[in-house]
Amino acid sequence: MTVSKISAPDLTTRERGASPGDAGEGNALELGELSGLLGYALKRAQVRVFDDFSRCVAPLQLTPAQFSVLLLLERNPGCNQTEIAGTLGILRPNLVPMLDGMESRDLCVRTRSTSDRRSHVLMLTDKGRAILTRAKKLISTRHETRFNELLGSQNREALLSMLAKIARDF
Repeated sequence: MTVSKISAPDLTTRERGASPGDAGEGNALELGELSGLLGYALKRAQVRVFDDFSRCVAPLQLTPAQFSVLLLLERNPGCNQTEIAGTLGILRPNLVPMLDGMESRDLCVRTRSTSDRRSHVLMLTDKGRAILTRAKKLISTRHETRFNELLGSQNREALLSMLAKIARDF
């Protein structure tokens, strides 16, 4: 059987249904139906957003999940691990090693709950609060600014609303 192949230069990226950067060196594969799947588009966007986030906060060595935990602890001092896991959609067994790492960096502290000895409450440390303050500044001045430049404030708000609807209602 003979298979006819069209080399990458024979089709433009647009004609193949791909976006620049979908594969290395301009050799993007034809996406076909993938290009019309919302889940695929969301995942591709998430990868780009997380990469940019990581570059912005590289000096602080924070992942998006760790940053989210710090934000929740700032707003909800004394919450427990189950509440954090549930709010962020993290499996509780996966949260424990993350918290171990954050605690070893002195970003937060876990103490046994006085009302439920099976549970631990979480608090930001002074170092955790300082790192969070720095991270918020880096994110607002770099990461989020890029979104505003790319989308415009009205589209940004519309996207946030649509994503919240998917998260809430789907």
